[in-house]
Amino acid sequence: MEKGVQAKHGRFTAIIEKDEDGFFVGTVPVLKSCYTQAKTMDELIDRLKEVIHLCLEEQEFSELEFVGVQTIEA
Repeated sequence: MEKGVQAKHGRFTAIIEKDEDGFFVGTVPVLKSCYTQAKTMDELIDRLKEVIHLCLEEQEFSELEFVGVQTIEA
C-alpha cells in the first residue's frame, strides 16, 4: 500500500506505561515512532488517536496480528 493511502481508522494495540514522573506513556508498536505521553489516561487516549492519524499519513502500514504479552525473567 502506498504512503498516505491506507485507511485512517482501525484498531491498534498500544502499550501503556507510567514513567517515573507519573506520566502515562503510550506506544503503538506497529507504527514507527508512534508514541506520546500525558498526565491522565483520557488525555493519553486522545493523544494516541491523534498521533496514529499523523503516523498513518507519513508511513506504510502492514497490520500484524496481536498475539499477546509475555513476562520474561532474565
